[in-house]
Amino acid sequence: MRLHIHHRTAYHYDAPVRRVVQLLRVTPSHFAGQSVIDWRIDVDCDARLREGRDGYGNIVHMLYVDQPVERLAVTVSGKVVTEDRAGIVQGAPHELPPAIFLRSSELTRPGPAVRALADAVRGGQSLERMHHLCALLHQRIRFDVDATEADTSAEHACAEGHGVCQDFAHMFVAVARLAGIPARYVSGHLFRRDGNHSQSAAHAWAEAWIEDLGWVGFDPVHGHSPDDAYVRVAHGLDYRDAAPVAGARSGGGTEELSVEVEVNQLPAQAQSQS
Repeated sequence: MRLHIHHRTAYHYDAPVRRVVQLLRVTPSHFAGQSVIDWRIDVDCDARLREGRDGYGNIVHMLYVDQPVERLAVTVSGKVVTEDRAGIVQGAPHELPPAIFLRSSELTRPGPAVRALADAVRGGQSLERMHHLCALLHQRIRFDVDATEADTSAEHACAEGHGVCQDFAHMFVAVARLAGIPARYVSGHLFRRDGNHSQSAAHAWAEAWIEDLGWVGFDPVHGHSPDDAYVRVAHGLDYRDAAPVAGARSGGGTEELSVEVEVNQLPAQAQSQS
């Protein structure tokens, strides 16, 4: 599938901000089943961008704005060609040993609710258990965009029984690690086949390490593994390691934030004939 992504993050400050420093994880990598055709980051003011990779191998950009501004918009756009590989991720750059993703984090630390969920998916092979977990979260947890915040933990969302895609991914990761299966949080974009191409945020799902297969993706919000409608951007132990934007500013007073995401399918390129 040929996809076009447009992701705009805009800030408005009620007083001029003196300096802004942001870490952007908004650029996807090439791997088997995902080819980045073109990609660009635009900033609507004088700014410096420095590209690198973080400890997980994600492409990152450091953004520096060194003069006073009252508005700031970062627009990311590009084209990606994807294939349906049943959620299997192969050939991703700079992979770390899977055992690192057995470590718990503040947002994935299990409590009684997560442990009860883990009890419901005991037994069977790892792949079967992870598919069962994905389906169970899809059935039991209600998707609710107003239910949680960026710092909501897997345990809290599980106990409350509702959350956003971030919470579904955290719950999946927490249960998988309890079962001794390495799991990681993934951020990216989703082409909505229902025609809802304008979205208010990026998407999130999880990946688990399955022996003989490697990393396999699971999207518990939709109850299935990622296919060619997904564009994978970043991963980590939890949301904080893979958030599209993180940073700090000096001054600026109150901040208003708006996020716009559009993911559209492009026509397939016709083959030339000799």
